[in-house]
Order: sequence, then C-alpha cells, then structure tokens
Amino acid sequence: MPKVEIYTTNSCPYCSRSKNLLTDKGVEFTEYGLEGNRDRMREMLKRCRQKTVPQIFIDNNHIGGFEELADLESAGQLDQLLGDAAYD
Repeated sequence: MPKVEIYTTNSCPYCSRSKNLLTDKGVEFTEYGLEGNRDRMREMLKRCRQKTVPQIFIDNNHIGGFEELADLESAGQLDQLLGDAAYD
C-alpha cells in the first residue's frame, strides 16, 4: 500500500476537496496541518518548493495540489499510483 501524505490548512477548500477525493476512494492518508506550525511549513517547502496547499505526495513522489490530483483521477491514472490502496 503506498504512503499518501497531504499538507493542508483548515480554511483551504482545495485541501478539503483533495481529502474528500482520497477518502471517497478508500485511501488512508497522513495529513499535516500547517496552522501555527512553522517547522511543518519549512518541511513542505523543502520537499516540494511550493508555498500553497494542498501539497500531495504518494510514496514520497510529489503529485502537486488538488488540480493535479483531479487531473490524475480524470485521466484514470490515480488508481495506478494508489495501487491496492484504492477501494480497500
């Protein structure tokens, strides 16, 4: 099962959409909330050099944000990346 990680903030609608898409597919993920956590923000910046949320990783590979996640889903490629994690 691939490791799925997502950096989020509470007020971000794209974070909610990303989490909902993954949850609807039955995928477990680790969420890293950035509110008040400068160390997590620095960690995210170091990993992907992006300042916006969400930032999504599958098996340590940076996927991008919600738009990239949704594009993978639309193209039928997300299930391949998630492997057995989808629909468990």
